[in-house]
Amino acid sequence: MKYILHVSAIVLIGISNSFSQSSDFEYGNNPKAGHYANVNGIKMYYEIYGEGEPLLLLHGNGGSIRGHSGRIEYFKDKYQVIAIDSRAHGKTEDIGDSLTYKNMTKDINDLLEYLNIDSCYIWGQSDGGIIGLRLAFDYPNKVKKLAVFGANLIADTTAIHPQLFTLVDKVLEVTTNNHEKRLMKLMKYQPQIRYDEISKIEIPVLIMSGDRDAIKLEHSVKIFNNIKKSNLFIMPGATHFGSYEKPDLFNLILEDFFSEPFNKTSTVEILINRYQ
Repeated sequence: MKYILHVSAIVLIGISNSFSQSSDFEYGNNPKAGHYANVNGIKMYYEIYGEGEPLLLLHGNGGSIRGHSGRIEYFKDKYQVIAIDSRAHGKTEDIGDSLTYKNMTKDINDLLEYLNIDSCYIWGQSDGGIIGLRLAFDYPNKVKKLAVFGANLIADTTAIHPQLFTLVDKVLEVTTNNHEKRLMKLMKYQPQIRYDEISKIEIPVLIMSGDRDAIKLEHSVKIFNNIKKSNLFIMPGATHFGSYEKPDLFNLILEDFFSEPFNKTSTVEILINRYQ
């Protein structure tokens, strides 16, 4: 039983890396594109590809730059793509601290300051989406547009399917791996973001979810309803990892959101304007 739970934990926190795609070199371990920056008390690893307006990629819990390979391949001809390993992930330093989204968000702000980037486009997967949302209200000038897939504001069963909490609890009971334990505690107890905090976000936001996501659809809709300049995309036949399962569809939607002017005109507004 312990073996099964341990394997389940590895699958749960590292699954996004399994979607990495092959290329002429290894994303996440490319000396020509890789760099380190001392930010917020840690040594953070990042890679940069392409030229143009900056696009920052933020991975999920247990992930790393490796899971972004397909995204980098697609967008590096249009943007300057910046992919990072979050605190205690990948090649970024793990100082053994208590992981918090607030601290991880400051890491990103400090990295953007280090790179002299005034503002950028951001896509965040899961935990990366949580960090992106925090960045949008903690450091609003740093974000031009934000897209998040499978992000949640609170760590309870109103936002996340209860079976996942049961799995996390079982893993915490048996794991002897401190790093794994810290990642699981991050999922169990965080985030704790208020709706009035995201209501302060002024930049355009795209809320994305799979229709079979780990995050409940009603929670994603509630996030959408609390951000003034937001669009909503529910990917059909997709899980929490829909951005990897259906990359062509995902990339098309993401590119449209970043490249086109933001629009939230409703059907009601169109019909009233037409017939009044």
